[in-house]
Amino acid sequence: MPGPVLVPILGDQLTRTLASLRGRAKDDTIVLMMEVSDEATYVRHHKQKIVLVFSAMRHFAEELRDAGWTVDYVKLDDPDNAGSFTGEVARAIERHAPRLVSVVEAGEWRIRHDMEEWADKFASEIEILRDGRFICAQAEFDEWAESRDTLRMEYFYREMRRKTGLLMDGDRPEGGEWNYDSENRKPPKDGLSAPERPKFEPDETTRGVIELVADRFGDHFGSLESFQWPVTRDEAEEAADAFFAERIECFGPYQDAMVAGEDDLFHSMLSTSINLGLLDPLELCQRAENAYRDGKAPLNSVEGFIRQIIGWREYVRGFYWHQMPQLQKANALNAQRSLPEFYWTGETDMACLADCIRSTRDNAHAHHIQRLMVLGNFCLLAGISPREVQDWYLVVYADAYEWVELPNVAAMILYADGGTMASKPYAASGNHINKMSNYCSGCKYSPHKKTGEGACPFNPLYWHFMHRHRERLEKNHRIGRIYATWDRMGERKQVEYLESAEVFLESLQPAGEGWARS
Repeated sequence: MPGPVLVPILGDQLTRTLASLRGRAKDDTIVLMMEVSDEATYVRHHKQKIVLVFSAMRHFAEELRDAGWTVDYVKLDDPDNAGSFTGEVARAIERHAPRLVSVVEAGEWRIRHDMEEWADKFASEIEILRDGRFICAQAEFDEWAESRDTLRMEYFYREMRRKTGLLMDGDRPEGGEWNYDSENRKPPKDGLSAPERPKFEPDETTRGVIELVADRFGDHFGSLESFQWPVTRDEAEEAADAFFAERIECFGPYQDAMVAGEDDLFHSMLSTSINLGLLDPLELCQRAENAYRDGKAPLNSVEGFIRQIIGWREYVRGFYWHQMPQLQKANALNAQRSLPEFYWTGETDMACLADCIRSTRDNAHAHHIQRLMVLGNFCLLAGISPREVQDWYLVVYADAYEWVELPNVAAMILYADGGTMASKPYAASGNHINKMSNYCSGCKYSPHKKTGEGACPFNPLYWHFMHRHRERLEKNHRIGRIYATWDRMGERKQVEYLESAEVFLESLQPAGEGWARS
């Protein structure tokens, strides 16, 4: 009598319509789910990230059981836990003697590499299926990228619009424009605040995971006190309902705004649920489009939301696999400085950085403009080592997986790939942060002071960055004219900028080892 089909499901594959489950006979299938220490510790993930994944896994396992599936669930504290996906698959094969192991491809390079070795390690037949939750298959992305020296998201996004039909009017984009980003850059008005997003009180299952994480990973970065993320599809749907009912109208105009203490503003806060598999990204895009067509949301907000999903999300995933493994080591700007310790402690007099790091510590979240134009911009200007920055972003955010984190950090934030993704480095002085936030009003440093004591460090760091990379960046048509401004300053002013930057950089205390990797 042949054995059953064994279906391993990873922690970011919590989807009832997963390719490995579709069409399976429940009485001939054993679902394997595994909490393994390797995944909690390959970097020292934020405590809330570990709780989120393990709690969502445990809830999903119960949903599958309630739907009639047989689930073999291995908890982290099971005494015989092998500690790795491959080790647990090996143990499950011994228990169940399956005729077939059917698994959906992993999202991260290191895990997929291990999966591809299973056929040589195990006697059972191994089947690795494409992750159909993504609109663009990797072969399709690779074909699109094949003849291009630079891989601009905007042109990929247009292909995805055509493919899905989202916000299309025949062959043309709805409203006549593909991109309404120019309408989505409003600075925050005084007193700007948003409706509070739904927050979910931990149930018994989640409380048990919180206790486990506090015991096993208590020395990891981050707080557990405010864990309120959705951990089931029902909770994630409630969070999505609230976004479309209360915040999507202002999401577009204020998506680049930053307000101290307003950690969420009008952002959807759905990325954790999407990346776990609790929400279908295409369904969310369709809901957004319906909101526009029903007159409940403006086109610029809806287009911006859809672009983040079928544009950026799909694009960075394709870019990741197209550029791996060399992307992990990319360092086109030869950035070598260590990450400052305040990225872990939050102890800095720079109000913008302090607030973004506080939100990151307390919530395992900061919205995309905080990640790019404050936290990332500082690392770019200061020349922080890409690998250290990549590790930090992977550790601290609940929605971070390497396939989405690495391209955004290495290529978008740090320009470490030399411009294959981004047409220019996203470098900015204190003036940009002052325009798009209220951080500067309560800061020790002034964005209006350019050099010397009391000057916003972003100001001299900006020109220090531009000066040391002039040979590369002066040829860039998007920012090359900046050097005419630099030259007009004259030598004395230039020296003031460079010396101010050097004094600040020398004051930075490196974080040292043990924060991100043991």
